[in-house]
Amino acid sequence: MAADADKSSLYSLIASASQAAPGTGMVQRSLQAIRAHLGMDVAYVSEFVDDRAVFRHVDAPGLEDVVKVGDSQSLDDIYCRHILAGRLPQLIADTATEPVAMALPITQAIPIGKHVSVPIRMPDGSVHGMFCCLGFKADRSLQQRDLQMLKVFADLAAFEIGRELEATNAANDKKRRIRTVIEEGKLAIVYQPIWKLGNDRPVGFECLSRFKAEPQHLPDQWFTEAAEAGFGTALELTAIRLALSALDSLPPDIYLTVNASPQTILSRELPDALQGLPPERIVLEITEHAHIEDYDQLLRALEPLRARGVRLAVDDAGAGYAGLQHILQIHPDLIKLDIGLTRSIDLDPARRALASALTVFAREVGCRIIAEGVETASELAALRAIGIEKAQGYFLGRPTPLADAVKLIERQTSAAKRVA
Repeated sequence: MAADADKSSLYSLIASASQAAPGTGMVQRSLQAIRAHLGMDVAYVSEFVDDRAVFRHVDAPGLEDVVKVGDSQSLDDIYCRHILAGRLPQLIADTATEPVAMALPITQAIPIGKHVSVPIRMPDGSVHGMFCCLGFKADRSLQQRDLQMLKVFADLAAFEIGRELEATNAANDKKRRIRTVIEEGKLAIVYQPIWKLGNDRPVGFECLSRFKAEPQHLPDQWFTEAAEAGFGTALELTAIRLALSALDSLPPDIYLTVNASPQTILSRELPDALQGLPPERIVLEITEHAHIEDYDQLLRALEPLRARGVRLAVDDAGAGYAGLQHILQIHPDLIKLDIGLTRSIDLDPARRALASALTVFAREVGCRIIAEGVETASELAALRAIGIEKAQGYFLGRPTPLADAVKLIERQTSAAKRVA
């Protein structure tokens, strides 16, 4: 019966740790539950850093001026090292019975009358720190079952801390990878031609990023990870600067399109990246998937760039509601049809109807349509039939290094002269 009562008490404690104080973490809730159950004054989880115990989680109501998160103590001055070495037991109902405890100045300074503490062990067996409760007065009613309860909560804390460490390590790995890309130049730009249908050579190129670093992620995943790691703007600006450095190598009537997220535009660093470049040859693309919280704020940031002559494009139009919102709010100079709308447009009346409606809309508001993802002659013919004037895609030209893009311009220009 006593064992059943102990189990019931343990289950109740775990339940209270799971449910109490919404908004706090599992470790903090565990401290609150076990401290209250054992009648302690202070409960904490520490991490061993060099030769110190750093308090990472603390539950000490009314004693915040005595102990708080971030405080630390030398391992030589507290019980932890002695407990791990076996010189002190994990459960001390009365510190007066333990000569080692009484010899430590901290016992009298706090004072510590009772103490229960167990190591927090990680899956590899290493000791992360301690899960500890202490009280100012002795309590001889404390028993081994109380220690066992504390060990259960220490195991829960170890699991949660392990998850947090994994997440922290993963975040640090992302930051390291992104810094390596930026600092070691492991980013390259390829250029995909944009054609005005009927012209003899491209009118512009879309600048696309390619990464020469491990792991072999797709470009979108690299930019997503950079944003998660807090380097989204830095990586985008690196790509933009590298891409636009090609302007000097291309004829003055060729423009380049580069991707800029709302966060990069709002960072106020973008104008510096474009300083000294011919604005009429630059198009900023905002993708349909980019979340914009405040259009007015974004438009204020874009206003000086557009006043200088930089054009704005909305990417992936037709892919979803957000793209239509971008178009209506931003009033772009160019609307880029999503590849999902272009694909098989020659075979699908619904796609043709939507593309045709967007084309009419573009004419009404004074902007131009560029169809992305053209892969067949039939798709190109269908786009021409509904009045689309500009297009890009593998059928018209794959993304290519700058040297090959320059050769394409030269080759098409020479061919046009021979025909003339």
